[in-house]
Amino acid sequence: VQLQASGGGLVQAGSSLRLSCTASGRTSGYTMAWFRRAPGKFREFVASVSGGFSTSYAEFAKGRFTISRDNAKNTVDLQMNSLKPEDTAVYYCAADFQPGFLRTRSMDMDSWGKGTQVTVSS
Repeated sequence: VQLQASGGGLVQAGSSLRLSCTASGRTSGYTMAWFRRAPGKFREFVASVSGGFSTSYAEFAKGRFTISRDNAKNTVDLQMNSLKPEDTAVYYCAADFQPGFLRTRSMDMDSWGKGTQVTVSS
């Protein structure tokens, strides 16, 4: 299954963006996740949603970001509100093809999409 992320862009602090990830095949039952890599930093977990629609968020994402999925469309979205300059990063969507787990580690992901750049200006 190939993943394609879109929706990034250049926005001002306080703005919102909605990222979307489209899979080339079925993803229902699998955990889908978003990660990001800021300049000079390691890739970090942002949010994930299990096949059963349970969710997990990084501390920085709680209250500002919302992950959602549409199994009929094989998509997973990340709604990002109240963006801050420190949210500037390349955002990646990922899939974990081991059913039954809500995972948050990049090492557990089986497929990655190419990233989409999010730049938040102050």
